Amino acid sequence: MKLLHNITDQDSTDYKSDKYFMNDPTPRLGAPSSIVIQAIRGVLKPLVRFMLAQGLTYTILIDLLKSIYVEVALSEFKLEKKRQTDSRISLLTGVHRKDVKRLWEMIETDAPPPENVTLGAQLVAKWIGQAPFVDKQGHPIPLARGKKDGGEKSFEALVASVSKDIRSRAVLDEWLRLGIAHIDQNDCVCLDTEAFIPKQGFEEKAYYFQHNLHDHIAASVHNMLELGPPYVERSVHYDTLTKASAAELVLLGEALGMQALQTVNRRALILEKKDADHPDANQRINFGIYFYYDKQENTNPGPTESDEKPFSE
Repeated sequence: MKLLHNITDQDSTDYKSDKYFMNDPTPRLGAPSSIVIQAIRGVLKPLVRFMLAQGLTYTILIDLLKSIYVEVALSEFKLEKKRQTDSRISLLTGVHRKDVKRLWEMIETDAPPPENVTLGAQLVAKWIGQAPFVDKQGHPIPLARGKKDGGEKSFEALVASVSKDIRSRAVLDEWLRLGIAHIDQNDCVCLDTEAFIPKQGFEEKAYYFQHNLHDHIAASVHNMLELGPPYVERSVHYDTLTKASAAELVLLGEALGMQALQTVNRRALILEKKDADHPDANQRINFGIYFYYDKQENTNPGPTESDEKPFSE
């Protein structure tokens, strides 16, 4: 079956309007619809799979969910000119008042990303989007290890353009470990373009797992709640392909996706430099791609072992 997912008419969106940055989700009274429950169930399944694989049990998740419910209710569902109260938060979330007070005091700020992630993101952005680190077609070029051999077209020069405090050798060793770069037959450093998610390094993967999924879900929630002009959210999906055909489309999607990322990245580098001293330069963006394929999901997992046992008194 051929399916094109196009949630909204993006052509009519005024992205410069203040309405685009609305943040006024009004609580819905009454029981949630079965459609919403089914949608949330589908979203949670892969997350539960991940949590089970990491030993994060139901009891741990319940405490985590309570704190997040309280945190979101406090920050996103404020009443104009009225202070939040334990009773209102309890009413909105279903969390007991005594737990609301305890969790209110325990709310943590989001942890900053690992230092090698923030530095790495800046380095990759420059390497794939800025001269002299790209060729005429805009592709990242192999870089000599040091300025002695490559001058400004060296990995040392790339690192120095972002930070004067970190030695390029330390960065290179870490990138080789994470699979972000490799050394070619000419002893040059080559960027692995698929390395927006490191091949190694659990902390780094966990950061991008949280960062990218958060923003994708946040965009979807914004569109579902109709909080303002919609964010771009489109996909093409088919459900009757062979594994070979799916694998071919993976390669096509990766190639075209990288072109889109590099184009947006090059423009963002220019605009970031232009906006550097602007008092309103406080907006962040996240533009990404993903590709997933698998067998059609079996919605009936079958009986458990206990279900198969004969009934006995």
